[in-house]
Amino acid sequence: MLENCPPINAYFCLLFAFTGCRVSEALEVIAARVDTEEQVIVFRTLKRRSANVFRAVPMPPDLANELEQHMHFVALSPEARLWAWSRGKAWLIVKRVMKNASIEGRHASPKGLRHAFGITAVTEGIPLNLVQRWLGHSRIESTAVYTNAIGREERAIAARM
Repeated sequence: MLENCPPINAYFCLLFAFTGCRVSEALEVIAARVDTEEQVIVFRTLKRRSANVFRAVPMPPDLANELEQHMHFVALSPEARLWAWSRGKAWLIVKRVMKNASIEGRHASPKGLRHAFGITAVTEGIPLNLVQRWLGHSRIESTAVYTNAIGREERAIAARM
């Protein structure tokens, strides 16, 4: 799926898919907030009124390893941002990667990947309070929308009953 794009662009898209972060949160990630040993990445939650709300979100070992190799290869200092892009450029990169993967439409975006993360987490039986924490929602009602999955996701949930 991501073979035809630069690795840094692929890691950026995988970050959304595997953590459910927001674009602004991804762009703010600095090297010091990537804990490859614990396989978590720490995001500053940007939709809260308080400026210093952080959350640790687990990431798959492969993504942790790829990010570690990238940070080592480009010799990032602990305070350096992983992606020094504008929001607009970040959005265009995600759109391009999604198009290369033959995924188009309104869900082929950072927010689409965030929603896919939420639906997948709920479908896989992750407790709603964990999904809420990982997505950085202040209210459980915001997270509960993912329980309204339709189609394949809804059938998978029904099959577990």
